[in-house]
Amino acid sequence: MEANMRWVALTAVAPVAWGTNYYVTHAFLPPDSPLYGAALRALPAGLVLLGLCRQRPRGAWWWRSAVLGLLNVSVFFVLVYAASQLLPTSIASTVMAVSPLAMMLIAWALVSERPGRAHLAGAAIGLGGVCLMLFTGADGVSVPGVLASAAAMLVSAFGHILTKRWNTTGTDVLASTAWQLTAGGLFLLPVAAVVEGPPPALSPSALLAFGYVTLVATALAFAAWFTGLRHLPSGTVGLIGLLNPVTGVLLGTVVAGEVLTVRQLCGLALVLAGVVLGRPTRPSRPTRAGRRGTGRTPPHSVPDERPVHESVAGDPR
Repeated sequence: MEANMRWVALTAVAPVAWGTNYYVTHAFLPPDSPLYGAALRALPAGLVLLGLCRQRPRGAWWWRSAVLGLLNVSVFFVLVYAASQLLPTSIASTVMAVSPLAMMLIAWALVSERPGRAHLAGAAIGLGGVCLMLFTGADGVSVPGVLASAAAMLVSAFGHILTKRWNTTGTDVLASTAWQLTAGGLFLLPVAAVVEGPPPALSPSALLAFGYVTLVATALAFAAWFTGLRHLPSGTVGLIGLLNPVTGVLLGTVVAGEVLTVRQLCGLALVLAGVVLGRPTRPSRPTRAGRRGTGRTPPHSVPDERPVHESVAGDPR
């Protein structure tokens, strides 16, 4: 139980950082350069992590890194960048709040993790809380922005579960994260040069914003997220992701001086209740086959859960 809560706390770093990313992108980064914006976010973060882990892909991880880099980085970052520029932070993060349900269904199909009742109930309560917090009924919402945010949610849910399915051979989390970010950034650079032309001129505030987005909202956040996917059920990780829109609302309150209404406070309480309800409370019981030593992995267990040296906590980051 204590170990699970440590993994929950580490995983929570990711959605909190991503919740701030919407605001930083909307407020400080160039609005007309989503391809360069995504590339400048991904490639430096990947190179930083490569410098820390000093490992190259081996065997199947060459093409796996390319596929995951395309899904989790190239496509996802461009869609998130576009959604952040086209939508208010609250609406963009609300669409992404459907991610826990998508992750549960995809994990059921790809890694045989059947969602438990607590996970489903927590996801439903959390999603209801997010809607209560963020649906303001504002007119003039950008349809392309909503579509970009929804597509980002689906792509990321599929990519993250695919990462979990493939990461069962003891591959270092920091290394696999570095490979994905580097591959995704390398995919984006030539496309950005062809589509958007020369790189945009960046002000000092934009440079600082890119530094934050690269190191905190990307390198740190993705390493924490993929570590959580290795050590926790996908349903639990998806529920922790509900902290993303909660962070967006709280950031708007602190930075923009907005006041939370009673409805928003109730919604915040529901989101936190959903996260608590869906958290892991005890280790999964082994199946009969597992108790007899057949080597089969129980449906809810995380295969190949290695010692601390394979997690972010044991790496030099």
